[in-house]
Amino acid sequence: MITETMSSMGFDYSETQQMVAASAKEFAEQHIRPFIMEWDEAQIFPIEVFKKAGKMGFMGVLVPEQYGGSGLGYHEYIAIIEEISKVDPSIGLSIAAHNSLCTNHILSFGNKEQKQKWLPKLASAEWIGAWGLTEHNTGSDAGAMSTTAVKEGDNWILNGTKNFITHGKSGDVAVVIVRTGEKGDSHGMTAFVVERGTSGFASGKKEDKLGMRASETAELVFDNCKISDENRLGEVGDGFIQSMKVLDGGRISIGALSLGIAKGAYEAALKYSKERVQFGKPISEFQGISFKLAEMATDIEASELLLHKAAFLKNAGRNMTKMGAMCKMFASEVCVRVANEAIQIHGGYGYTKDFPVEKFYRDAKLCTIGEGTTEIQKVVIAKNILK
Repeated sequence: MITETMSSMGFDYSETQQMVAASAKEFAEQHIRPFIMEWDEAQIFPIEVFKKAGKMGFMGVLVPEQYGGSGLGYHEYIAIIEEISKVDPSIGLSIAAHNSLCTNHILSFGNKEQKQKWLPKLASAEWIGAWGLTEHNTGSDAGAMSTTAVKEGDNWILNGTKNFITHGKSGDVAVVIVRTGEKGDSHGMTAFVVERGTSGFASGKKEDKLGMRASETAELVFDNCKISDENRLGEVGDGFIQSMKVLDGGRISIGALSLGIAKGAYEAALKYSKERVQFGKPISEFQGISFKLAEMATDIEASELLLHKAAFLKNAGRNMTKMGAMCKMFASEVCVRVANEAIQIHGGYGYTKDFPVEKFYRDAKLCTIGEGTTEIQKVVIAKNILK
C-alpha cells in the first residue's frame, strides 16, 4: 500500500507546486523577514501582511475558485505554510489557522448560502477568521465544554468563554463549537458562525506567549449573544464530529508549520557550522557536529514524507485520521529536536536574539501542543491501529 501510494504521489513537486512554493518564499522574504523581531518583541499581529497574503491567494488556498479561493490542494498548501514558516513561524501559524480551521469548517460543512456569504471574504482576507473549541477547563477534553447555546425561537443564545483562540481579538468572524446537549455527549455540541460586532460577542484576555508572539491568541466571550439559526453549520449535535474532521486536516497544517520550522532551524545551523571556525577548521568538520546535522536532515526528510502522504490521502478523499495524527506528532517532535540542536550548534550565539535559531526554538514548542498534543496524537494512532 505504501509503495502504491508513494508511486502515485511522486517525490517531486509539480511545476504548479514549485511555482506556488517560489511565490510563498518571495512573499516571505519581501513582506515578512524585515519585520520578524519587531513583531515578535512587541507582539504585533500584522493584519496588513495577511491582507497582502490574501491578494496572493494564500488565505483561501483550499477554497474553490467559485467562492473566490485559489482552488488548490494540500500539497500546494503544505508548500505555502512551509516556506512562510521557514521565515517566521508565527505568520505561518496564523495563515494555517485561518485556512484550515475557520475557513475549512465553513467550506466542509456550510450550505451553499453560507459558503457564498462567508468564504469570499475569508479567501481574500477581507475578513480574518477564528475558530473556537478550547475552553479554560477543557483542552483535550472538549466534550466537557461549558459554553452553551440555547434555542429561542429562530435564534440561539450563546453564553460562555473560549480560550487560546488564534485571532481572538482581530478576527472578523469565528466558527465556534458550543454545547447544545449534555456534557460529555459527542452529539451534544453544535457549530455556529458568529460575526464580529454581534451584540454580546467580545474579546477577552490576550495571551502573553513564549513564542509565536506575532500570532494573536485571545479569549472569545459570549454574554447572551443572540445569533440566527441561519448561522448554524450543519445539524444540531454535529459540532463535535465536524470538529474532529476539521482537525484531521488541521494536523496537516501543524505538520507543515513544523516542517518549516525544522527546515529554517536546520538551514541556519548548517550555514553557521560551515562558517564558524574552531581549532583551525569549520565546526561542521567535527564528527560531533556533522552527526547532529545528519540526524536533523534525516528527521526532516521523514517528516516531509509523512506529511505528503497525509496530503495525498486528504486530496483523494480517503480516510487520513491515522496518517494526519502520525505526521503531526512526528513533525512537531522533530521540529523541537531540530531547533534544540540548532541552538547547540550555535553555542552561546544561539542563545542570543542576533541569530534566528533562538526564535525557532521558542516557536517550535507550540507545535507539540496546538490542535492536539503529542499525547492525544498517540491516542488517535493507537485507536486506529488497534481497532
